[in-house]
Amino acid sequence: MNILVIAPHPDDEILGCGGTIAKHATKGDDVYVSIVTRGMAPMFPQEIVERTRSECRRADSFLGVRETSFLDFPAVKLEEIPRSEFNAAFMKLIQRIKPQIVYLPHYGDMQLDHRMTVDAAMVALRPKYEHVVSRVYAYETVSETGWNIPNTVNEFIPNCYNDISGYLKKKLEALAMFETQIADYPDARSLKAVEALALYRGTTVGVEAAEAFVLIREIAK
Repeated sequence: MNILVIAPHPDDEILGCGGTIAKHATKGDDVYVSIVTRGMAPMFPQEIVERTRSECRRADSFLGVRETSFLDFPAVKLEEIPRSEFNAAFMKLIQRIKPQIVYLPHYGDMQLDHRMTVDAAMVALRPKYEHVVSRVYAYETVSETGWNIPNTVNEFIPNCYNDISGYLKKKLEALAMFETQIADYPDARSLKAVEALALYRGTTVGVEAAEAFVLIREIAK
């Protein structure tokens, strides 16, 4: 089974569903990660950008990802890209990989890159094209999910959970590879904060650790 994780920035895929990625890979699924944006000079020092991308490849490979690709749209400048061009990139990606399951960021995230990524992906995920995806999930990203203005649209309300009790350690090890992104507790992007969220989500469903998702669409066959 092909699995596609779409991440606006490097490390979002680990924060949101690193344990789930490892679980899929262990079960023999082919996991693909697509990073949507790239930091551009002069806003982002290119030395740091390249280092972060290297960390991303290393962490994804550690979890068992088959392929990590980069769409290279400009970070924090997605609104400058023609909508047709942005949507088309996701169309091409999904029809190339032909995933059965797709994981997206949460639409209500604080970062506009996240919301625009979801908008474009959902256009490409309409069940009218040659390949139709069976299940689409939204994941939560600490430091983005939950920080937006509280309302019914922005709130992350999970309705399904993945037991990652046997994979939490591997998720944290992969996340630790992002030395350019990880900070000390109580920063939201600290290992302790990510572990705490996994433990809390686990207690919600009676397991040691879990990742929470919103099921956007399922086509049962």
